[in-house]
Amino acid sequence: MVIIIQRAYAYAYASALASRSRTRSAVRDERGQAVTEYVLLLLGVAAVALAVTAWAAQSGKIGALFDRVFNEITSRVG
Repeated sequence: MVIIIQRAYAYAYASALASRSRTRSAVRDERGQAVTEYVLLLLGVAAVALAVTAWAAQSGKIGALFDRVFNEITSRVG
């Protein structure tokens, strides 16, 4: 009877250690995940910014915007 209890205790203890080891490795594996997600988000934002800039450059909107800003500044100053 004592042997059965010892084996059950040993099995439970070994299972707890294995579970603890898996939990630690999962935490270690997820440490870089936030950085990776942040980098992917920045790449997505940069791609959208490049697409908008390319569209604005082709349509002439940037030049018109700068002309309006410059004209407004010079009209208020002079």
